[in-house]
Amino acid sequence: MTIEGTATVRTGQAGQAGAAASAGTATAGTRTAVVQPRGPLAAGQPPRRRGAGRRGPAGGARWLLAGDALAAAAAPVVAGPARQPAALALLSLALVGAVFAALNRARGLYRPTLSGGALDELPPLLGHSAVAWCAAAALFAERHEPTRTLALVSAQTLLAVAARGTVHATRRRAARRCPRPTLIVGTGPHAQRVAAMLAQHLEFGMRPVALVGPVPGRLPERTRLPVLPLGDDLGRAVPPGGVRHVVFARQPQRRLLRLFWERGCAVWWIEPAPAAARGPGAPRESHLWGYTCRRLDPPRRQRVARWGKRGLDVVVAGTALVAVAPLLLLCALAVRIADGPGVIFRQERIGEDGRPFVILKFRSLRPADEREAATRWNISQDGRMSPVGRLLRRTSLDELPQLWNVLRGDMSLVGPRPERPHFVERFSRVYPGYADRHRMPVGLTGLAQVSGLRGDTSIEDRTRFDNLYIETWSLWQDIRIMLRTAAACLRLGGS
Repeated sequence: MTIEGTATVRTGQAGQAGAAASAGTATAGTRTAVVQPRGPLAAGQPPRRRGAGRRGPAGGARWLLAGDALAAAAAPVVAGPARQPAALALLSLALVGAVFAALNRARGLYRPTLSGGALDELPPLLGHSAVAWCAAAALFAERHEPTRTLALVSAQTLLAVAARGTVHATRRRAARRCPRPTLIVGTGPHAQRVAAMLAQHLEFGMRPVALVGPVPGRLPERTRLPVLPLGDDLGRAVPPGGVRHVVFARQPQRRLLRLFWERGCAVWWIEPAPAAARGPGAPRESHLWGYTCRRLDPPRRQRVARWGKRGLDVVVAGTALVAVAPLLLLCALAVRIADGPGVIFRQERIGEDGRPFVILKFRSLRPADEREAATRWNISQDGRMSPVGRLLRRTSLDELPQLWNVLRGDMSLVGPRPERPHFVERFSRVYPGYADRHRMPVGLTGLAQVSGLRGDTSIEDRTRFDNLYIETWSLWQDIRIMLRTAAACLRLGGS
């Protein structure tokens, strides 16, 4: 399934979100397009640029922070010079800026919003400014006249409102000029109304390109968009960088939230009716043309943990490549002597999000042709294998070049084992949940492998173990699996 067919959707026309051609089927008597599977990658999708997700109309947190810092620095100039040593004044100013920014962050004033303006933020800015200046006065024993304290608080608040107003206005203009591709989750009447509203009001920075959900009997003329059916192949329809916003027009589901978060999408929830009153600790809400809209962010721990997993991969793989360099040379020499030229075996495998990559291994058998290499399931009992190749497979030394795949970012040290495109397509049809294995980076080893599921073993069992690993993932679990893998290699437990 790909979303390439939605690239031609034109939502800038007043009153309608244009139709996008797809290679799928159409509901009888309607023009509702259904995008069908076309392979693991969206052809023609532009690569995701670093930091691209932060430069959209919903971004700008850094500019807001810069505006708040400028307001804190300029407040004493507007209110008049301080009657204290310059060094103490600078320390006081630094504290005010830090407290002001920390309180704004805790209140959610740097979180992306789609509507609202600086005047909506004036009350919390005023309170945070007062707290910051009072904290500075108490810490540095600075005695201000009440009128000066009031002048400092007022000046900082007004300057912050002015700076934030400029940032918000700039973002709205940028959003109208360059709206970002957006998926609408839902196909019912509410989702159709939301799609039409966003297509008409591009100041929100969203350009609907498809609906996600069950295929409706008929879509109104104004929301004639492609429909992406919910299923195991949905992940391949949303390649990283292909869609910037996802709007839920139905109750969000945890599986879909995780899928879109992993692809770097900004996720929003537009409720069909005004939300009930929430306490002061509730997330900030936006109001899009009368609809209540909330941003749904992934847990911070999840993002930090993914960085930790990648850091562990880089450190361990880099160190291992240096440590086993002599062993790599010895293996390469043995393969060259026993089997002739072509020491490294290269083969296409499917990685995270259905992206293909070229895996590296020491050659243990020379296949008859490319078709045999792509479609033969197991070669452990093949009589053509040389003693060197058999030893490499039994000790898993043939997998060592994959440390370079890990260092490159194609793979992780621990994760579901990558498979060839032929088998991915076949197993995805036969075994429910098989495609869900691609929610995480594929690995050099995994929970299924250390549980004895290697070689010609049950694919159903492997699928269950791989999805269990993903659902219960932790860094400590990765370390345990690596230790168990090392022990299995010493016992010659390869296939």
